[in-house]
Amino acid sequence: MTLKKVTSFEMNDLPIRYKIIALLLVISILPSIGIGSLISLAVDKIIDKQVTEHTLQLIGQANKSLESYVENMQDSSYLISFNPEMIDFLKNGKERSIYNQYQMRQFLQGFTTVNPEIAGILVVNSNGEYISNELYAKNIKLLTEEKWYQEAVANKGIFKIIGHPNNRNVTSHVNYSDREIVSGVRSILDPDTQKVIGVILIDLKLRVISEIVEDVRLGKAGYLMVIDDDGEVIYSPQDSLVNQIHPYWFAKGTSGTFSKKINGENMQFIYRKSPFSNWTTIGVFSTNESVSEVQKINFYLISFLFIICAFAIGASYYFSHSMSRPINQLNAFMNQVESGDLSIRYRGVRRDEIGMLGRSFNNMLEHINRLISLIEIHSRQKREAELRTLQSHIKPHFLYNTLDTINWMARRKGALDVAEVVESLSQLFRIGLSKGNDIIQLENEIEHIYNYLKIQKARYKDKLNYSISIDPKLTNLSIIKLVLQPIVENAIYHGIKERRGPGHITIIGENHEGNLVLYVKDDGVGIPDERLAKLQDSLSVNFDSLEETKEMLIIGYGVMNVQARIKLTYGDPYGLYIVSQEGKGTEVKILLPLKMMNLDSRPE
Repeated sequence: MTLKKVTSFEMNDLPIRYKIIALLLVISILPSIGIGSLISLAVDKIIDKQVTEHTLQLIGQANKSLESYVENMQDSSYLISFNPEMIDFLKNGKERSIYNQYQMRQFLQGFTTVNPEIAGILVVNSNGEYISNELYAKNIKLLTEEKWYQEAVANKGIFKIIGHPNNRNVTSHVNYSDREIVSGVRSILDPDTQKVIGVILIDLKLRVISEIVEDVRLGKAGYLMVIDDDGEVIYSPQDSLVNQIHPYWFAKGTSGTFSKKINGENMQFIYRKSPFSNWTTIGVFSTNESVSEVQKINFYLISFLFIICAFAIGASYYFSHSMSRPINQLNAFMNQVESGDLSIRYRGVRRDEIGMLGRSFNNMLEHINRLISLIEIHSRQKREAELRTLQSHIKPHFLYNTLDTINWMARRKGALDVAEVVESLSQLFRIGLSKGNDIIQLENEIEHIYNYLKIQKARYKDKLNYSISIDPKLTNLSIIKLVLQPIVENAIYHGIKERRGPGHITIIGENHEGNLVLYVKDDGVGIPDERLAKLQDSLSVNFDSLEETKEMLIIGYGVMNVQARIKLTYGDPYGLYIVSQEGKGTEVKILLPLKMMNLDSRPE
């Protein structure tokens, strides 16, 4: 344990330059060796993945071409099934059909002319009679007994590829062998009875399939082959490396890859099944072809790692010097700041983390200087405020007594409305002064705004209406004084006064999520969106100083003073929040903390 502690202290005591050199060497040479080993192990998998993706891409392109031919066969079967001449033949037979058989053969001949990949088309009705342009029956055996006919009937009108024909009783004038064509069938249903009235047989030339896949080579000896659902080979090149494909090899899904050892050689199979034709296209190639590529990559990798290690040794010395020098410079600057010199500044132009650290150092010093200036300003403002407070308390009872005298004289003369206004004004001043206290009870604040509204009501008469709803449980809470009066004043002069007809101001106080929330709502003219955005921006400024700013000119001295006092007293997120809609009114939300009133600080 002691040895470990000594070693740790020795490492911590080393200059940062030597630590950076050691770190760069460790993080460059050791990882290079490790990465080289991992890459050597992974390169084979990467090549396999690239080969698989490339082969699947080629298979996908081949499948699209094959699907286009199968789709042409399917479309041809639909067109034939909709032809009225063919429908008449299928329902009534050759003898009773009103259409010329020659015309029907010419109609079928048109499909093989437009689509030369079609070897022949044969249409059979339910009685075994048929019409074809190229195909004919080998003997008198009914074609309805053929396996391909039965498969078409079982598929109920859906086109189906059945692969190479096998001992069927149909041949062509060209005499294609069974391995040279691929057949597709579709039964035709009577639209009224939904019974099978015939079957269409279409032969596709295998040549078009071979033209698609035979030119695709995978490596030096790899190739593509196509099989159907039963594992029967649709197409395979003559020099095929695999003679037989088992369907259970592809049980994992519609696409994938697997390896098999065939005739002593490791073979790679990559396959993808076409959902349209149900054919599976398979890429077959030997896994030994990628070994030489892996060896080349390993050689290049080792050479590259050797160069990296040599470069890392030289770069570690250069970078350690470039990183440690400005750090040492910053350390010297900090020592000067500790000695009291706040005029020192970092002069570098670097844009890396060290440059950011230097600029942060400069910002810190500027912020410290601003804080010192603010402290001086606040101290001066505090002294001025104390002086103003002393001046405001010079015989305040003289003001109260004078107002009481006016109230008494007005009542004596019968001017009760004047007396009520004077009494409200007296209460307004009494609560406003509050013996110099900045914190009062919520019930005193509500009484203050009630007296203010009574005075304004005397002026505006029926133009102004108001209602006050405060949760009784909140009346003993303490808040900073005079937060409602500037807000209500704005609501009167900028909202109610400007609207046509009488207006209404609503004041609500409630406990919301552990905070005191006061709402001042009016149904006045509202605030335009552009001015509302400026007001909201003004409320979010820095309130470190209460000096006159353009924000005060935008929002008003009273409201700005309320926001500043709340922010300076309680901090974020407390303050004013304004929501307004032009033509409908304005809502001001005052968010304050829940604090019970200290009995010693209550105003008399």
